[in-house]
Amino acid sequence: MANKAVVFSGQGSQFVGMGKELADACPESRRVYDLADEILGYSLSRICFDGPEEELTKSSYCQPGIFVTSIACYQALLNRLPGLKFTATAGLSLGEWTALYVAGAITFEDSLRALEVRGRFMQEACEASDGAMVSIVGLTLDQVEEIWQSAGIEVANLNTREQTVLSGKRKAVEQAEKLAREAGAKKTVILNVAGAFHSQLMRPAADHLAEFLAGVEIRTPTVPVLSNVTGRPHGDPDDIRNLLIKQVTHPVNWFMGIEWFASQGITHYVECGPGKVLCSLIRRTRRDAGLANIQDIASLDNTADALQKPEWTEDKCRILTEK
Repeated sequence: MANKAVVFSGQGSQFVGMGKELADACPESRRVYDLADEILGYSLSRICFDGPEEELTKSSYCQPGIFVTSIACYQALLNRLPGLKFTATAGLSLGEWTALYVAGAITFEDSLRALEVRGRFMQEACEASDGAMVSIVGLTLDQVEEIWQSAGIEVANLNTREQTVLSGKRKAVEQAEKLAREAGAKKTVILNVAGAFHSQLMRPAADHLAEFLAGVEIRTPTVPVLSNVTGRPHGDPDDIRNLLIKQVTHPVNWFMGIEWFASQGITHYVECGPGKVLCSLIRRTRRDAGLANIQDIASLDNTADALQKPEWTEDKCRILTEK
């Protein structure tokens, strides 16, 4: 079994034009967009390819759009390298749905419709709450804990040991950014997202998602899929269902999952989807990791070449059996 994982992008990585080059060049990728348009009843592909940006940024379009783009990237890779297998998979926030799809836990249509519901109700929650998120780099978790408690907001993402994202009401997030700078943070950024994701302000969206998922069949994944909530692999279908609902209002434990991957012998990662955010986060957690991404023809060519080199194909890890 190969010592590599495939990982999938989350919200915030979107850009107008994402996936278009692959869709134009690869029929398998084009079919992913065509199928999504047919299922949704509107042209998601047009929004991904042509924008406008303010429309693509809305969670109701962004979440299914990134999911479809990520699958289109993944299909382009499988078309280039038939029979390619990965040891495990993971995704950041909505990317966890993509990971579950490629691991056979949920169908493409159910994933797409669930993300449309998730995104639509998260967008409504955003518009009702005036929330925001701030990324803080260069402070310890203990230092950040003092900040979020002082500002009255929540942790949204544990990206690396030195990068944490906080989420909450906009004025409180701005106060947290000020406190972080005063505490000596190397960098703070108010994120370009629609609202306060992974916080209790998203509770209405989680409740709507729970209603939808009650009627969705979920199967046991064929390979380990990391849960954002626990930083460990999912268990049975009921566990998956519950954690996907919980994920909407709870922190994403990304770096904990990467540490688990490393403990299992995984050393190489392929990111599929717009941007290279996950490659950057993995590098900060595991500096010795082999990294590649696919978002266009050039990156597809580079990744396909890398995957055929000895350092990417040697079997250096044991089969993953721990749950």
